[in-house]
Amino acid sequence: MSNKRRPEEEKPKYDSSEDKRRKAPTFSSVVREVMKLQSVRNLVEPILEPLVRRVVREEVELALRKHLTSMKQASGKEMHITESRSLQLQFENSISFPVFTGARIEGEDGSNLRIGLVDALTGKVVSSGPESLAKVEIVVLEGDFKDESDNWMPEEFRSNVVREREGKKALLTGDVVIYLKDGTGMVGEISFTDNSSWTRSRRFRLGARVVGNFDGIIIREAKTESFIVRDHRGELYKKHHPPSLSDEVWRLEKIGKDGAFHKRLSREKIRTVKDFLTLLNLDPAKLRSVIIN
Repeated sequence: MSNKRRPEEEKPKYDSSEDKRRKAPTFSSVVREVMKLQSVRNLVEPILEPLVRRVVREEVELALRKHLTSMKQASGKEMHITESRSLQLQFENSISFPVFTGARIEGEDGSNLRIGLVDALTGKVVSSGPESLAKVEIVVLEGDFKDESDNWMPEEFRSNVVREREGKKALLTGDVVIYLKDGTGMVGEISFTDNSSWTRSRRFRLGARVVGNFDGIIIREAKTESFIVRDHRGELYKKHHPPSLSDEVWRLEKIGKDGAFHKRLSREKIRTVKDFLTLLNLDPAKLRSVIIN
């Protein structure tokens, strides 16, 4: 018996379904499919596009409303915080000059220096609340601290506080701490122990700052104008305001001790303020000639 295969048995067998799957699409079928998709797209787009735009617009508007609302709320809180923190100390009267070491620091009218806590927005004294009873410390500042500006940060204020020289007493002595009552306070007996000649500006200022805090409220510090502090021996040459009749004539303004005017007046036996005023009333022309010549 022969084992040779028949010719039909040697041909590979293929599944007709597999042939169909592997058969490449015709050009016409592709064109038909594309036309179908385009038709669907042309049909759907006019319907979906306005819908999508409306949904997107509504979502954007909603997001914007929420954002604006949150901004207004935050702004309102910020304004509230700002208003509640717009407080500042201020010296209500100026210092009487000149200032000498060891001598009481006074107001220009001879009274105590006064400090007030005011609302920076209204300028009115804060007479109620815990801040109106604040503890306030008086400090010495560099004379050139913020000459032209009233805007500073707390750190700047602290960095310009002047301490005593090494080996010296506290630069400012006396009642350096006061307590406000109804938003105002009076500075008691305070004086300098050292002159201002050794500082970078050769001048001082007085500053005032609140001690402690009040639930996060920031109270801005106060400062006076700058001034020179001289050694107490200079007080011997201090003018008197007003002078008394028994004062020596050089206590008057514009007449320096042992200066030219003083010497001319002394030669004419005008030694006291009383002598000066007497001659001024009796013979002003003679007094003028004494001073001029």
